[in-house]
Amino acid sequence: MKVDPMFRKLNLFAFCLLMILQGALAQNPDIVRYINTYKFIAIKEMQRTGVPASITLAQGILETQAGSSDLVKNSNNHFGIKCKNTWIGDKVYHDDDEKGECFRSYSNAEDSYRDHSDFLKNSPRYAFLFNIDPADYGGWAKGLKKAGYATNPMYPQLLMKYVEDYNLQLYTLIAQGKKSFSDETPMYAIAGNMPAPPIATVQNSYGNPVAATSRTGPSLSDVNYPEEMFEINNTKVLYAKQGSSLLAIAEQYDIRYSHLLDFNELPEDEDILPADQLLYLQRKRKQGQKEYHVALAGETYYDIAQREGVRLQNVLEYNHAMETNIPQEGQKIFLQKNASRENNTVTYGNEMAKVQISLQPNQQQETKLTHIVSNKETLYSIARKYDVNVEQLKNWNNLEKNDIRNGQELVIYKK
Repeated sequence: MKVDPMFRKLNLFAFCLLMILQGALAQNPDIVRYINTYKFIAIKEMQRTGVPASITLAQGILETQAGSSDLVKNSNNHFGIKCKNTWIGDKVYHDDDEKGECFRSYSNAEDSYRDHSDFLKNSPRYAFLFNIDPADYGGWAKGLKKAGYATNPMYPQLLMKYVEDYNLQLYTLIAQGKKSFSDETPMYAIAGNMPAPPIATVQNSYGNPVAATSRTGPSLSDVNYPEEMFEINNTKVLYAKQGSSLLAIAEQYDIRYSHLLDFNELPEDEDILPADQLLYLQRKRKQGQKEYHVALAGETYYDIAQREGVRLQNVLEYNHAMETNIPQEGQKIFLQKNASRENNTVTYGNEMAKVQISLQPNQQQETKLTHIVSNKETLYSIARKYDVNVEQLKNWNNLEKNDIRNGQELVIYKK
């Protein structure tokens, strides 16, 4: 039976009106669950682009029916963004204003949130919104409707109702640094706020404490995890579980989000941990407490660097390896700059091609060079000139940042 479009619009209007009239006491557990799942991403996106976290969450709730809509289940599209002419990514087709309309499809929810922020930030149609105070959620809600984001006449009222009923304004204030997660009500804190993440302490075969990690390497699931920080290689560390938010951990331990990523050599676009992860709250050391680590089956160089509390770039340098190399089970992975070397087997890339290399002490003599920085030179351009990498330059010269100045002397070691 064909439904009259006018009847459909009246039903939609009645549904929207009913949603507005619902009292705050009728807290929808699906909405609470949605907020607790995506609030960290919304905060991160506000800090990146300026789109208020309260509005982002309210739009996500409304557009996905709190995560239950067919569109979001089929495409991870949380904001109902259609393909348009400029979209070159994956697509799905869904009945909306018209039958079989083209919608953007994403590999995960965070990509959808990021694209939503960029969609608003980079479109001239929405440029005026960024002149509105981010805390003025009413102004943003009305502005979205004015700019044509949605055809629903009740769109602003619905967004504002979600913000008010579920205290979404708090997440805008957290993103601005004016509030913290300690201000959440128990309803949110219990389900979504991070307690001190559980951590694991075990002893490896050499008697040194290491932490279980299943990021890419072997898992130590039989360990009892205490709930406090500990140290590896004289560096503070904790063990966070899959699904933990790096933003929440940074907030909890009073560390800058960018520093937490840097300490753990994580990409800028990573926030929700895809697997259990050992996280350092301080910068790792350049050398390990012991001479070498014996690789376990499936371990990567990153896993080893995290287990032993040594910077990944240093581990790679000591072992003449690249991050894509795969250590063999039982291979000695050196952790100290002046460690004695012996014949070792290294496995390269996915082809698992074995190459025998000799790593005898003083096999190759290093030549110490001095480079005087000239105007407009960068660490990257200098590294390319001498066929070394930026991290080596920083390590050799005790540089914490990439900043250098004209006339500065840099030490470079060449073999």
